[in-house]
Amino acid sequence: MKVKPFSFVHVADLHLGYAQYNLEVRREDFDKAFKEVVDKTIELKPDFMLIAGDIFQQARPSNVTLENAIGSFKCLKDSGIPVLAVDGSHDSAPNMITGTILNPLDSAGLIHHLPRHKGACWHNENCYVYGVPNFRTRRRTEEQLPIFLEENKPALDSSKFNIFLFHMALDIPNATPPHMEAEASPEQIPEGFNYYAGGHVHSPSKTPFKHGLLVYSGCTETVSYEDANVEKGFYHVEVNERGNAKLHHIKLETPRRFKILDRDYTGSTPSKITEAAVRLIKEADEDGAVIIPILRGVLPAEAGRGEIDIAKIRDAAERALLVRPLLLLRETEVSEEVIRSIFEGELKDLKTKAFEYFLEVFTERYSREEADKISRLAADLIEPLARKDESKIKKILEAFLNEN
Repeated sequence: MKVKPFSFVHVADLHLGYAQYNLEVRREDFDKAFKEVVDKTIELKPDFMLIAGDIFQQARPSNVTLENAIGSFKCLKDSGIPVLAVDGSHDSAPNMITGTILNPLDSAGLIHHLPRHKGACWHNENCYVYGVPNFRTRRRTEEQLPIFLEENKPALDSSKFNIFLFHMALDIPNATPPHMEAEASPEQIPEGFNYYAGGHVHSPSKTPFKHGLLVYSGCTETVSYEDANVEKGFYHVEVNERGNAKLHHIKLETPRRFKILDRDYTGSTPSKITEAAVRLIKEADEDGAVIIPILRGVLPAEAGRGEIDIAKIRDAAERALLVRPLLLLRETEVSEEVIRSIFEGELKDLKTKAFEYFLEVFTERYSREEADKISRLAADLIEPLARKDESKIKKILEAFLNEN
């Protein structure tokens, strides 16, 4: 391969319109991050931009989100930078009637939504870009991706730099984080591409893959506490005349500061846990920050999660934008000896099995963090529902509502 040197920008997971924690200022934060991406891209003067899905938080974003996005895409268009995109798990079409906002943006000439076009591709004199849609779950990916590839067969050009654009986590060590379920096996991804431009995984990474390079650009703002400490940004990729790619990770300055205070309080009483959490938050207090105290561990016998003073913990900071406690504390309802006897047997207890079932169901629709919380709630409600203990049910639901 011998090509004229060129460059492109690879970005993903913008999540525009995400009013995280129901805060309008957080929705604005995601807009600001993308505006910085656009400004930096225009300064870099690449030949084109790749967006590997989740441009929007929803397939039908609000008018203000859409207006801001249109403004940013117009800046790129006016600068002569084509935007090549695929849909992600958030902005993919939930059904044929609703569709996805990427289609009208494509019709307006602001982006090139690859899966919508014949051959699912775009090319110029140096580069061939092929993109696949997102199918949301592993089961649907296994069923639908082979069909899409057969109907839109990749037409790789050995004289050009070939790019495969997609939004899914692959079942590869070190490519998909533990809290995220892989949506496809590497065997399902076609061979022969020089650069596999991925989205969905929020941590930036690069690794050899199928004689090419597998790259995740990461997210541009904090979508979940699990990616709070990830450096936000995108890749600027320079390709030389021999087709070798050199990656530069461009760090963003606008993303909001998150502080994760992860502590294990096993054995501590609810009052002591509350006091300790309040002290930590006061020490970590910072202008405009989002503070996430994660309370883990096992409570003493007879102590309940509902006894944690969530309101006091939330009010502990004076300068932070928000304090968002995450309770992962477990209640001790039976003795350690009984627990040990249950788990040493052939069958696990009903509540544990129920939790595992709920987790499997909810993980297909929610993030790992959200699925875990909802599954714990469902499992906690089994016993009091069976006993028709309305006061216990009310207490569990109130604790959940306070937490969320």
